[in-house]
Amino acid sequence: MFIFTNFISAVAEVINIILTIYMYLIIARAILSWVSPDPYNPIVQMLYKVTEPVLNLIRRIVPMWKIGLDLSPMIAILIIFFLKRFIVASLRQAAYF
Repeated sequence: MFIFTNFISAVAEVINIILTIYMYLIIARAILSWVSPDPYNPIVQMLYKVTEPVLNLIRRIVPMWKIGLDLSPMIAILIIFFLKRFIVASLRQAAYF
C-alpha cells in the first residue's frame, strides 16, 4: 500500500512543479510584452509557442476587446493557482488516506 501512496504523492509533486514552471513562463511572456523583443530570438519564440495555446483559449472564452487590456495572463495564473490548490492538494490528501 505504501507504494501506491508514494506514487500518488510523486504525481502530485510533478504536477505542482509543471504548473509552477508554466506560471513562470506566462509571467516572463507578460513582462516581454511590455518591451519590443526580437521576434526571431529563439527564447522569445519558445515562450510564444509554449504559452500561446493557453492564452489564446482564454482570449476566445473571455473577450477583452471592450476594455483594451489583455488580462489573459492574469486569468491563466489564477487558473494555475486554482489547479495547484485543488488537484495537487487533493492528490496529496488522497495519498495519505
